[in-house]
Amino acid sequence: MGLSIGLVGLPNVGKSTTFNALTKAQNAEAANYPFCTIEPNKAIVPVPDVRLQELAKIVNPERIQHSTLDFVDIAGLVKGASKGEGLGNKFLSNIRETEVILHIVRCFEDENIVHTEGNIHPLRDVEIIEGELILADIEVLQNRAERLKKQAKTDKNAAGVLALAEELLEFLAEGNLAKNFPKAESDEYKQLNHEVRLLTGKEIMYGANVDEDGLVEDSQYVLDLKEHAAKNNCELIKLCAKIEEELVGLDDDEAEEFLSSLGVEESGLGQIIQKGFDKLGLMSYFTAGVKEVRAWTIRKNTTAPKAAAVIHNDFEKGFIRAEVISYADFIACGGEAKAKEAGKMRLEGKEYIVQDGDIMHFRFNV
Repeated sequence: MGLSIGLVGLPNVGKSTTFNALTKAQNAEAANYPFCTIEPNKAIVPVPDVRLQELAKIVNPERIQHSTLDFVDIAGLVKGASKGEGLGNKFLSNIRETEVILHIVRCFEDENIVHTEGNIHPLRDVEIIEGELILADIEVLQNRAERLKKQAKTDKNAAGVLALAEELLEFLAEGNLAKNFPKAESDEYKQLNHEVRLLTGKEIMYGANVDEDGLVEDSQYVLDLKEHAAKNNCELIKLCAKIEEELVGLDDDEAEEFLSSLGVEESGLGQIIQKGFDKLGLMSYFTAGVKEVRAWTIRKNTTAPKAAAVIHNDFEKGFIRAEVISYADFIACGGEAKAKEAGKMRLEGKEYIVQDGDIMHFRFNV
């Protein structure tokens, strides 16, 4: 759907190791020196969803198809990136093309892995990255404000957007993220953000990269980062990138047993993918047949005809109705036939808003 999550962070924080594990392929070189990743690496990652396996137990399909997410591994930023340091302008441009930021932050000690700032200090590291993003936003806003000043002489709408841009510039200059701007829901802000694609206006998730011991008990590093995340209305997910990489070669049962032995219920990367899917405003509906059980990706609050178009444009053009069974009813009844017998299949029209987990058939004119 053209939506992606960009992995950012200082060099040597575990970003490329995380990406390797995410993609289940060792295609992002994890080297112990800055800028080992020069061009952004892109990968399509399946979204874990236990509901697909439960549907498959009933339907027994030939294959299972997951929803997917695009992840982009962006080379490590450094202090001064907004002024072009460390190929900063190129990297900032790559971030601008993504919809959600996953900020990997190092929260573990290891004398064998060099830290570009000399020591471990997660809040300082976050401040460096977010400071560069704020400075980049200030620059593009100042340029836009200059153009708006000329337009505002004859255009009332431009005058309103200019006033908001000047307020936002003050807000950013105080070290705040655009996503927390009090008027972020206003039409003027939305117009401005659409034009300049504010880096700090994006949703942010923090990935606290810890060592094995840190998976069970939070270190002070993690506690500090949690406080910062809560203050900025951001998600924080704890993971050990090296362990996530070890999980790559295991099947589901082995991975579950391994995580259990560490005292962990769920993979950090699994949480990142699922929360990222939600942050992008996405959800899944299902089709379930003997050929395949499949998750189809749509935006939240999508109508039935628009959801049908994800399968094929003709489904929307000739839409008649949708036959819908909720996931809970499908499982409780043991399949489509029994759900229909129990009166759990509904006929929905063009105005129906698809719900997460709906099992659907579409009727349409050719």
